[in-house]
Order: sequence, then structure tokens, then C-alpha cells
Amino acid sequence: MYTNQRPSDGVAIVTTIDAISQGAGAANSAWVSAANWSAFMAVIDVGVFGGSATVDFKVQQAQDNAGTGAKDITGKSITQLVAAGGNNRQAIINFRDTDTDANNGFGYVRMVATVGTAATQIAAMLYGFYGRFEKPVDSAANPSYNFGAATVAQIV
Repeated sequence: MYTNQRPSDGVAIVTTIDAISQGAGAANSAWVSAANWSAFMAVIDVGVFGGSATVDFKVQQAQDNAGTGAKDITGKSITQLVAAGGNNRQAIINFRDTDTDANNGFGYVRMVATVGTAATQIAAMLYGFYGRFEKPVDSAANPSYNFGAATVAQIV
């Protein structure tokens, strides 16, 4: 990274679980290729918990963007968050492309947030770091190098 480089030149939002009041059950992000990034950070933002609710959050891997062979990435899940701990909390999972089972063709990743018991407000973002290309998110100047989420409306 150079001192005149914008922070957003080296990181991108690659997929999200958009803000929702999630009932008991799982919310999944889209599958994204791990090939364009060296490291990732999955962040969950939990707002107001439902009564006695729980939230689990993990990262999974698959062989393609359809989720073929989906399985958890070992050690990449949080300790369950519970309503008794209070509202408005976040949790982070760091992982690298090398944490995937690439030798067996697992090159796609996604986030899974699972709410138990009662509807809870959640949102999550998966960030890609250390892009394999000089400026991995530059959709205006060169759309072929845009490896970030298409839903990002602006980079200022």
C-alpha cells in the first residue's frame, strides 16, 4: 500500500447479507470466488435481539458459485451470541484464501448467519483484502477489474 492510495483501493465489499429482521433460521450471502483476494473479513452486525434469541455466524466454502459440496471452513465460526448479552453487537471472522480446501476444488466462500428462537435484526458484510490485481475495485475506469459487490453504489 502506498501513502497516496485510498483505503478502498486495497479492500472491497464482496458480498453481503442485507439488513433484515431475520426469523428463526438461516440467512446466507451469495457465493463469491476466493481467487481474487488473499484475505477476507466477515463482519456480522446484530441489532435488537428477539426474546431469548441466539445468533450463530460462520463461513462456508464450496466448489462453485452454486454451492456444490458446501461445507464449513474449519475454525471459522463465532461463539454463539445470545440476547442476554445485550443488543447492538458485532463479531468478526478473519480468514485467508488458503483456509479453503483448494486442493479439492473449493474456491468459493459465503457467510451464514443463523438466528434461533426469535426474530433478530442482522446484517453482514464480507470484505476482500490484498487483491490479486493492482486496483481490484474500479468499475468506472475498468469494469473488468471490478471484483467487489455490484451493490456498492459509490466510492468517494
